Amino acid sequence: MFREMRRKKQQIPQAEAEAILRSATAGVMAVHGDDGYPYAVPVSHVFTGGKLYFHSAVDGHKLAGIRNNSKVSFCVISQDDVQPPALTTHYRSVIAFGVARVLTDPSEIQHAMELLAARFSPGYMDAARKAIQDDRERFVAVEVQIEHLTGKVATELMKSNPA
Repeated sequence: MFREMRRKKQQIPQAEAEAILRSATAGVMAVHGDDGYPYAVPVSHVFTGGKLYFHSAVDGHKLAGIRNNSKVSFCVISQDDVQPPALTTHYRSVIAFGVARVLTDPSEIQHAMELLAARFSPGYMDAARKAIQDDRERFVAVEVQIEHLTGKVATELMKSNPA
């Protein structure tokens, strides 16, 4: 179903790809946009248990794309070191493919939002829980079940500097 990586020697182990996805604070989500154009948008996320979680406004291009076609991709770049004299870049990145679901169950929404709050505002959980309740009509929570995840590293980094 999913393509194999063309440069298999540069593929990083699954555990390392998951670690990169878990440690990144933002990535780029691509959805099926208007008139067949892809729509890619930066998203702050949490990755846990094989799933990505993020929140969104209740309406907009990203959410319309997800509702139109729940298949998405998500990319994170954890290292991007341009090497001008060598005409190359030392990079480490991951791409995830999955199915997005706008959460409707209040307990699932609360769980997703608390994961995000714990990640981005540790030590402020009481304030976060209040904000989640007070602003509930202004956002949606989205879960992406990851179906395929690959990571790739520049050949120059393959034996040094693990993520």
